[in-house]
Amino acid sequence: MRLSLNTATVKKATLAQAARLCAEHGITGIGPWRDVVEAAGGAKAAKRLLDQYELAVTSLCRGGFVTTGSAAALADNRRAIEEAADLGTSELVLVVGGLAEGSKDLPAARAHVARALEQLVPYASSHGVRLAIEPLHPMFCADRAVVSTLGQALDLAEPFAPHEVGVVVDTYHVWWDPQLFTQISRAAGRISAYQVCDWVVPLPADMLLGRGHVGDGHIDFAPITDAVRRAGYTGHVEVEIFNQAVWDTDPAETVKTVVDRHLTHLGPV
Repeated sequence: MRLSLNTATVKKATLAQAARLCAEHGITGIGPWRDVVEAAGGAKAAKRLLDQYELAVTSLCRGGFVTTGSAAALADNRRAIEEAADLGTSELVLVVGGLAEGSKDLPAARAHVARALEQLVPYASSHGVRLAIEPLHPMFCADRAVVSTLGQALDLAEPFAPHEVGVVVDTYHVWWDPQLFTQISRAAGRISAYQVCDWVVPLPADMLLGRGHVGDGHIDFAPITDAVRRAGYTGHVEVEIFNQAVWDTDPAETVKTVVDRHLTHLGPV
């Protein structure tokens, strides 16, 4: 599988620096975050930059955070859809959001996600963008994502056509799931992105920053990668790492490690 660099992995690099490093290391894809795109002058300017390096934009991170049902959240997602279209990517990653402040009502939060999809799908489809639901590990259920499993994400996607709503398979978030391989098979035609990083322990105080380079932790990547392939996914493998030590490392060294680990654990770039 081809390799893509999610810009979160080199957090201190600008989009231009990340793009140059991709080109220098034979990486053919990039998955930018919206703040990096904005810092580069907006989506259209970012696309011109990335086109210079002939990089495929594998996804845009991120939309979502719709569990409160607010009009402001829907408006922000429409802007994200427009940015994805301007960048030339068909995949907008959705981190759906956690519980509303003071709430313990998980069913209500999940119902807001379903309603948001109903409202956003027509707008996304008109821009050639698929909404890609990313389930997050259950430890993030309260504050980041009330969708914790690939099965839940597929249940939300099911009312829509595969080209309208997809799912993200992120090894960090789903590796533990006893139903993982069944659900990956079920996801055939709906896999928007395959993201990788490793599960390392002990977790840091900020749980968000507990991801490691592929090979540093406890995830067995080969069977997951094989299952994603068998489900028909032919896109890039996108490396997305949140880790303070990785962020503090020279981005060039980080990208070299990303490529080396990909070759060791996932195959040719």
